[in-house]
Order: sequence, then structure tokens, then C-alpha cells
Amino acid sequence: MSQTKRDQVICHLRFLRKELREMHMGIKDDGLFPEPGELRGIIAQLEALLELVEGNTRIQSNSEAA
Repeated sequence: MSQTKRDQVICHLRFLRKELREMHMGIKDDGLFPEPGELRGIIAQLEALLELVEGNTRIQSNSEAA
């Protein structure tokens, strides 16, 4: 994985970890569940991150096969 993509993945993971931690604390401390839109946003970001990582993996797999 190139350094820039690695940095992008690290940045995304840190952001998602922060968001999920805030949601967890809200549930744990206040008993308040996150809004459905918040959850959809996190899921969309996780899907984008997966595509970023899988896209790089597919390129490596194709070049290794050659």
C-alpha cells in the first residue's frame, strides 16, 4: 500500500474510532441511541474505507498474477 493511501486509511480509522467511541459513551452513560442517519453515515464511511483497501489489494493481486 502506498504511503498516501496508508495515511488515508489511518486517518479514516481514527475518525471512525472517535465517532464510534462517542456513540458508545452516549449509549453507556445516557442510554441514548444514535440517530439512524449517524449510523448510516458511519456505515457509508466504513464501506468507502473498505473499497479503498480492497481496490489496492485487487491491484496488487493482479500484478502478482502477471
